[in-house]
Amino acid sequence: MITHTVVFKLKHAIGSEGEQLFFDELRKLTAIDGVQNFVCYRQTSKQNEYDYGLFMDFTDEQIYEQYTTHPAHVAFVDQHWQSNVESFLELDYEPL
Repeated sequence: MITHTVVFKLKHAIGSEGEQLFFDELRKLTAIDGVQNFVCYRQTSKQNEYDYGLFMDFTDEQIYEQYTTHPAHVAFVDQHWQSNVESFLELDYEPL
């Protein structure tokens, strides 16, 4: 199991139409085969610069790679992520 996580800050204000449109597009990634347990969170801690957390699971490295290279994911990154995200940190985990 691989847990893919990304914490990030948008260029849009919290509660804005831009924020809503971004998350509407982001949620479309759940249609890609292999995406499990997709969850988005709003950050509540004041101990870091990020406002949101995105979490999803993949059965194994092969399924994760298929997601990463899937045309819908690539299009989302090109059309929405790059133009709307101010900063981010990606962390991927496997059980010990």
